[in-house]
Amino acid sequence: MKRGIRDRVAIIGTGVTKFGELWDKDEEDLLVEAVFEACAEANVDLRKEVEAAWVGTFYDFSGIAGTAAADPLKFYGKPITRCENYCATGMDCVRNAAYAVAAGIYDIVLACGVEKILDQATTGLPNIDTMYPHPILVGQSAPSIFSPGAVRAFKEWGWTKEDLARVAVKNHHNGARHPKAHFRREIDIETVLRAPMVSYPLGVFDCCAMSDGAAAVILTTPEIAKDKVGSNNYATIKAIGQAVETIHPFYRPDWTGTSIPSNVKAAESAYREAGIQDPRKELDFGIVHDCFTITELLNYQDLGLCKPGEAADLIREGVTGIDGEFPINPDGGLKCFGHPIGATGVRMIVELTRQVLGRAEGYQVKDAKAGFAHNLGGPLSVAIVGIVGTPDWEPGG
Repeated sequence: MKRGIRDRVAIIGTGVTKFGELWDKDEEDLLVEAVFEACAEANVDLRKEVEAAWVGTFYDFSGIAGTAAADPLKFYGKPITRCENYCATGMDCVRNAAYAVAAGIYDIVLACGVEKILDQATTGLPNIDTMYPHPILVGQSAPSIFSPGAVRAFKEWGWTKEDLARVAVKNHHNGARHPKAHFRREIDIETVLRAPMVSYPLGVFDCCAMSDGAAAVILTTPEIAKDKVGSNNYATIKAIGQAVETIHPFYRPDWTGTSIPSNVKAAESAYREAGIQDPRKELDFGIVHDCFTITELLNYQDLGLCKPGEAADLIREGVTGIDGEFPINPDGGLKCFGHPIGATGVRMIVELTRQVLGRAEGYQVKDAKAGFAHNLGGPLSVAIVGIVGTPDWEPGG
């Protein structure tokens, strides 16, 4: 009989480094910092009690194979799996670790991710033109993959550059309050609109930056969680949905760039497993993969927060602001944290957990009991949606 993982996996420890230009630390330093913070919070001895680990790195210069975690952590003789799934690498680490606990294979596991990109001295993502080959556009950048969707949305729905700017302003307002964020300065709409163009209509402030950083979570069963940290000090995973589409979306005759099929399918899977009919009414907040401002707006629609064409209304009306009906990216998102690929999805789960436990380091969402995190990867190819809440949360409750 098919069974999901709802409430069968508990998150008892979280750790995250500051994200940013961390020239005085390498990938091993960052991973050690995040993992041992998570272990301390979980009251877990890494080498004695953790039975297996999953580590996420996207680039080989941040670490390859299980040794990416084994050597810096001195965590030897245990099963360690290196996970990579484009920019959704981090959350896929959590997904695999959670399934291992839910299956009863292990009692306590580690999921972590790290990336050290800035040492490469490149602009944007290294080697992206070879990773995401386009049939016509040679050397296509990440902004140029997402910008056509904005142009189409402007034409189809009447969205404007001001609408995109409102996303950046909201997220910078939130990120300015978070001590671990890369960028901690508020901006206004005029600043966004005057910024240099990157790939029309996306300017500098419409794009997230590259960063270095690491994050980690300790997962176990709810029964063990009560013993380790107490009944009110852990969250449970309600669902994790994942979907993979093509690396060549531009070959599809129905492709418009205004919806990301993997987003839709991952969200449907997660909501189905968690028993959610209306995420905007049944959940309290969300964290979305805002690699670009247009992406956040398209995510609103793909993840069922509104109908196609209505996402700009949500940002205009303040619905997704920190004091709005349904806050999105209360931490500042990728716009303020940047995007160390292997770490991003794990950090999202860390933020979800701390929010529902009332321990957010930046803005705390009022009365948060459950929320979702969305991690998007590749040229719109891979999406994962994770839902985390307090143990007593029920959909529609």
